[in-house]
Amino acid sequence: MSATDLPDSFVSARTLTPAADAVWFVFDGHRIVLTDDRTLPTGPALPMVDVVPLGTLDGTPVFAAGLDGDVPAGFASNPLRANFGTLSDAQMGVAGYAAQLVDFIRTHRYCGRCATPLLESGHERSRTCPKCGLTVYPRVAPVAMVLIRRGEGAATELLLARGPQFAPGMYSALAGFVEPSETLEQAAHREVREEVGVTITGLTYALSQPWPFPHSLMMGFDALYAGGKIVPQPGEIEDARWFPVTELPLVPPPFSIARQLIDLAVERALNGAVDGSGTPPDMA
Repeated sequence: MSATDLPDSFVSARTLTPAADAVWFVFDGHRIVLTDDRTLPTGPALPMVDVVPLGTLDGTPVFAAGLDGDVPAGFASNPLRANFGTLSDAQMGVAGYAAQLVDFIRTHRYCGRCATPLLESGHERSRTCPKCGLTVYPRVAPVAMVLIRRGEGAATELLLARGPQFAPGMYSALAGFVEPSETLEQAAHREVREEVGVTITGLTYALSQPWPFPHSLMMGFDALYAGGKIVPQPGEIEDARWFPVTELPLVPPPFSIARQLIDLAVERALNGAVDGSGTPPDMA
């Protein structure tokens, strides 16, 4: 489990009734509201709208909602992703789920076909138009992420790139949204060509990760360099280059799928082949 997955201790339920001991994931736009002690609020302590019963976490009922009005005294809001290390991994997993459901209600109040107010479907996480029957679901945008490598053993190099929005000095794997009627594999090859101008071979699925910032599902691939000169895509890629696995730059934090792909590649290079669990055979 990663810090963006729903934890095993979470049980979904759509018909809970708020109780005094309930834990709330409340959002001020895309910012989560916590107490001044950086904990999740309990009970009806905040003015709320768009209440969504989520289920139970370790047996405790949990709900999501939007904040109704300004953040009151005793509470503060900050970007959800700023709370890795503050909230537990399990709480962060549920928080990402909660954020997407609240945003779904906020952005799907009316039918996109006939403008009639939408209603909760009741039997699933969806909203239905009572007039024309259109049913809509929480948005999930698939993203193909590719880590490209060349060389063998300790001489392995990784092709890493940075976008203009990255933290200073940080490089990561390549990634892009999947387009309509496109397979994940096609998206991976296209994004690599567009972003850095090279071609790849040996594309292999590695792992996936929900990424609720705001509503992506990241599909991670490993690939081998096939050919071509690195040509960064203007406006998208600020810099891209080969880095030896023993001299990597600043890379994304451990909770990200990009870091997991990089760590697996380094493990493979320095300690041999890696199986599907990420464990080298001689270390199993």
